[in-house]
Amino acid sequence: MKKIRLKYLAAFLVLLAGEIIIALYVHDSFVRPYMGDMLVVAVICAFLRIFVPQKIKYLPIFTAAFAVLVEVLQYFDFVSLLGLADSRFFSILLGRTFDIKDIFCYIIGGLLFFAAEKTIRGDSE
Repeated sequence: MKKIRLKYLAAFLVLLAGEIIIALYVHDSFVRPYMGDMLVVAVICAFLRIFVPQKIKYLPIFTAAFAVLVEVLQYFDFVSLLGLADSRFFSILLGRTFDIKDIFCYIIGGLLFFAAEKTIRGDSE
């Protein structure tokens, strides 16, 4: 079990580094908006798998669903509804701009992580 946790820790660190590089240095119209959104689901999944490596079979799907929920909340300007519109931290954390394309990216990211786990683990279920 410890070996699996270390693999997820390594995956988390690599994926997080990728997200940071994209955020700081990539300013294009494809990688940053689309690949970054797909990657964020994988970063969260890898992080959660450090603590629950096998207990939640569909964790990538649930994580993508959570990301979709956050995106839908952006449509309703949830940050303003909470009275946090002046907070740069919460505006960045929760987001303020709804985009339907982000939803597709989150779903694709969750499905890719799910497929990668099944392939790596050799799950036949």
